[in-house]
Amino acid sequence: QVRLVESGGDSVQPGGSLRLSCAASGFTYRDYWMGWFRQPAGKEREGVAVIDSIDSIRYADSVKGRFTISQDKAKRTVYLQMNNLNFEDTAIYYCAADQFWSPVVKGQPKYWGQGTQVTVSS
Repeated sequence: QVRLVESGGDSVQPGGSLRLSCAASGFTYRDYWMGWFRQPAGKEREGVAVIDSIDSIRYADSVKGRFTISQDKAKRTVYLQMNNLNFEDTAIYYCAADQFWSPVVKGQPKYWGQGTQVTVSS
C-alpha cells in the first residue's frame, strides 16, 4: 500500500522559513518522480517543485530562489525547504508521486499525501 505522509506545516510570519518532509512507502522509491503541490483556499492546486531519481529538479516560477526540494533516497523522504515565505505561500501543501513524468506535468500524479497546512501571517 502506497503511503505519503507529510509533516512540518506550521504558521509563520512573513520572511520566515519552514521545512516540509514527506515520508514515502509502499513503492520502489528510486523509480518515481516526487513532488510538492499546494492549494490555497478557494484556488486551484498548483505545482511547486518536483524531483526525480537522478535529482533533476523543476520549480514553479513563484518559488524559484526561495524554495529548495531535496531527497534522501535511503530514508525514502523528500523535503521542501521554504525560505522568505510570504502571504501568497499560504496553502495546504501536498506531497505526490508518480512513476511517469507526464502525469506530474499535468498536475495529476497517481499518489498523494493527506496534506499539511502552511500559513503565513503577521
